[in-house]
Amino acid sequence: MSVYGEFFTKFMEPFFEGLLEIVKGIGRGLGQMFNVVNYVTVVNDYKSDLTGVGMVIMILSIILLLALFAVIIFLIYRAVRTYVRYRRNVKKEDRLIEEIEVLNNEILKLKRQNAKIAELTNENGEIEYDEEGNVKNELKEGESRFFKLSSVDAKFKEYTPEEIHNNFTLQELCDLFRNFSASKLGLYYDINLIRLFIASFASNKLIILEGISGTGKTSLAYAFGEFTKNETTVASVQPSWRDSTEIFGYFNEFTKKFNETEILEKMYEAQYTDEVYITLLDEMNISRVEYYFAEMLSILELPNKKDWVVELVPNVWPGDPEKLDEGKLKIPENMWYVGTINNDDSTFMITDKVYDRAMPIAIDDKCEAFGAPDTDAVQISYKYFEGLFDRAEKEHPVTDETLEKVAQLDRYVIDHFRLAFGNRIVKQLREFVPSFVACGGDEVAGIDYLIAHKILRKFEQLNLAYIKDEIDGLINYLEKLFGTGKTPECKTYLLRLKKTI
Repeated sequence: MSVYGEFFTKFMEPFFEGLLEIVKGIGRGLGQMFNVVNYVTVVNDYKSDLTGVGMVIMILSIILLLALFAVIIFLIYRAVRTYVRYRRNVKKEDRLIEEIEVLNNEILKLKRQNAKIAELTNENGEIEYDEEGNVKNELKEGESRFFKLSSVDAKFKEYTPEEIHNNFTLQELCDLFRNFSASKLGLYYDINLIRLFIASFASNKLIILEGISGTGKTSLAYAFGEFTKNETTVASVQPSWRDSTEIFGYFNEFTKKFNETEILEKMYEAQYTDEVYITLLDEMNISRVEYYFAEMLSILELPNKKDWVVELVPNVWPGDPEKLDEGKLKIPENMWYVGTINNDDSTFMITDKVYDRAMPIAIDDKCEAFGAPDTDAVQISYKYFEGLFDRAEKEHPVTDETLEKVAQLDRYVIDHFRLAFGNRIVKQLREFVPSFVACGGDEVAGIDYLIAHKILRKFEQLNLAYIKDEIDGLINYLEKLFGTGKTPECKTYLLRLKKTI
């Protein structure tokens, strides 16, 4: 044996010897408990000396022992039975999940087949055939395979972009939006929620509104579209959504036409204007977000916006929309995607991949009605909107002192919880916090919110029992680092997490 093998053997020998002793100990213990011979021997040794009360005690002892044997055997039986049932249920659940997946795929195929048939029918609902008896599926002369996108081209053919004159700060914008929602729509929001929502536009193209049903998640995205005079595009996510065709549509080889979604149409339209566009993915986690939005997540992550393109078709046909470049669509910079999620048994968990690339906003309470001045909608220029965020980074940059505190917290979390902030979150912090301050918020409050909802949320994936004793230490460290009472979001989250352990 080589010296390396000898070292490994000697090094691991105590561990395996200890493990063997544990197994032997359990075996010896069970053998000792159920060694009937020992019990019989003791009875034989003492039965001649026991009379009267002694015999009663002996009989009661035997009955007690038998009862203990029965209890132990019953407990072992229940444990084995419970395990077997659990394994059966797991197998049943796995089979059900597989069956559901198959059924969903079949439903999706049927929907697409129905769409194909519908496109081939005339106004009387009849399928048209050519002279040779084949289904008519060729485009007519001058017809585009992109009907909706070509309609957008026609709509904006004589369009001259109007100049949008804006003259407000981010804080004024928050107040205007809040008062408009209250006075015109009867929707009431806390000012801090409005600040979080507006500031989120600075750091992420995907904003996730989460919370219990009825707190106004969908209405918030809707209200912002009304406020900016550019109606929000609402896409109700379905359980059958499985890939990016649900976002962009797909080319139908049968009809030779592209089945365009409303989202795609709005993406294309956004390239013609300087307005702010909102696409709402309502109940986005009723299907797995990674299935249908993965491509968008990857595209929006690219640092160079010139690379924000998606291939719709692999070739160019006559009559294709003007703003398609060799079958590729430019993802508009002036569009944001807002997803609403409910955390219940009917939905899927949002993964770290999605959360890391989005800005989550928790809406857990309804705001009480308040008196608001009558406020009109405001058409917003995208360039001016982005300019406000750029100005905020210059006027309210995150201080070096605060960044050092964040770095210290990062090291603390790594040492005690084996989690790290990562460059992506630090970048979001540098973009989000200045805009939050410009909206009227506090720097530490913005950092507190970001840490609670972007970092501490990851604790739920850890062994909670393992970190229980570390939670109080983290709360104390946060108070020491940022000041007593300065991190209420983090403290509230950690205390709630501790209660669940």
